[in-house]
Amino acid sequence: MTAFRPSGSRFARAQPYGCVFHFRKMTVTIFRALHQRRGIRFVLASAVVLLLLGIICAIFFSTWVRLFIDHELVLRPGSMTFEWWARPPVRPLVHVYVYNVTNADEFLNNGSKPILDELGPYVYSEEWEKMNITDNENGTLSFFYHRTYTFVPHLSSGPDDDSVVVPNIPMLSATSQSKHAARFLRLAMASIMDILKIKPFVEVSVGQLLWGYEDPLLKLAKDVVPKEQKLPYEEFGLFYGKNGTATDPVTMFTGATDITKYGIIERYNHRDKLPHWLTDECNSIAGSDGSIFPPHITRNDTLHVYDKDLCRLLPLKYLKDVESSAGVQGYRFTPPVDVFADDEHNRCFCPAGPPCAPSGLFNVSLCQYDSPIMLSFPHFYLADESFREAVEGISPPDPERHRLYIDVQPEMGTAMQARARIQINLAVSQVVDIKQVANFPDIVFPILWFEEGIDELPESVSSMLRLATRAPPVARAALSWGLCALGALLLLLAVTCLVRSSHRQSTLRLEGHAVAKPPPSKNGKENGYELNSRR
Repeated sequence: MTAFRPSGSRFARAQPYGCVFHFRKMTVTIFRALHQRRGIRFVLASAVVLLLLGIICAIFFSTWVRLFIDHELVLRPGSMTFEWWARPPVRPLVHVYVYNVTNADEFLNNGSKPILDELGPYVYSEEWEKMNITDNENGTLSFFYHRTYTFVPHLSSGPDDDSVVVPNIPMLSATSQSKHAARFLRLAMASIMDILKIKPFVEVSVGQLLWGYEDPLLKLAKDVVPKEQKLPYEEFGLFYGKNGTATDPVTMFTGATDITKYGIIERYNHRDKLPHWLTDECNSIAGSDGSIFPPHITRNDTLHVYDKDLCRLLPLKYLKDVESSAGVQGYRFTPPVDVFADDEHNRCFCPAGPPCAPSGLFNVSLCQYDSPIMLSFPHFYLADESFREAVEGISPPDPERHRLYIDVQPEMGTAMQARARIQINLAVSQVVDIKQVANFPDIVFPILWFEEGIDELPESVSSMLRLATRAPPVARAALSWGLCALGALLLLLAVTCLVRSSHRQSTLRLEGHAVAKPPPSKNGKENGYELNSRR
């Protein structure tokens, strides 16, 4: 028996509801896919941004670090760098070596070669401080140097009251200056020296030679020389007037308006240049005092140091890379070998014209009240051998022991270690009309040499220098590579999700098409009555 069931029966009504259910499921899946696409686009955009940030950090990170260092270095009252600059947390040591003359009588009477005995070191600790600091409106500070020297017995070879025999510098300076004066003046000078019992050599203590002793010739000059020609001191000493507050005001750039001038002297004793030499370049005082330099120094830079006693800018050239005992890397700078050469570059330092100072020596008489003082490096380093061979007792120069140098941390411009080494010599001229020096030949007579410097900085300063040296490259590499790696990872993830989402969408379209249009039944009816045979 065959029976027909109407399509409105429960069984027949299940078919359209099944289609609706599948359509809704497909719609939800499509919306989820759309939301997934939006998430993928966000991840993709984030990946691109991270990659760009990584590249930007790799390119500009060093510039940002430099800007930060420049901002922190500026000498502002109250800042850390200002406190370190105003009251340096270091105590430099000054080592003094005196050339004691052991055959003064034989040299004067028999013409023997002077025999010298190098005594020392006599060590003094030095305390620096800037006094009466004034903050100017043009990005400079004005101040006075205050230095205190204290003898250090346990580091010295003997007490500083050791007696030494050295040339009588005031007397020999006066006789050398009178060489071209009228003959009757030289004879009068000889008579005065005979009455005062002044001799070409004096026996004084090391402390007196350095810090001052009463000289009869200076005492006489105080009474007879016109007021405008009087010397500004009553005693003679090679370091006289240095122990205490200097009378010369100094104006220095803070770096606030121009970081390339950081630590550079603008004025010294109210002057922006020296009055002694032939050109503005040689008269320039635009240099450092040796403690701080403009930051971001390269090996090709030339540093300049100004010192009143040197009476000129001292150029410093790169020598080699160094590392301090605290692990801070830096560059060593030293004067070039031709710094005191008698050549065209130094001809401006010879205002009287040839003959000028011999190579290896620098004439500072114009800065020392016409005293014939010649500066050189210790043991006549970089000078002609004839100067050392004119005396006995001076060993050949050793660059490691007699070279002047400064180790500088290049990014901060801070001096890490320094050795300022200078030898003081007296250029004596023979004057036959003055019997006391008639047998004294023309000679460059070495008096003493000293080195002033620091071995290492305090740990607080060294740690900051290490941070400035090591941290930026590590931070730059970590930040740039980290951002690029994270960006690449997100980019790979976004592309993978995008590919899978596209594949899923293709599959859903195929399945949705199959559900929306089912194949026709065998009897050719899609939604009519279903034939059911019952036997």
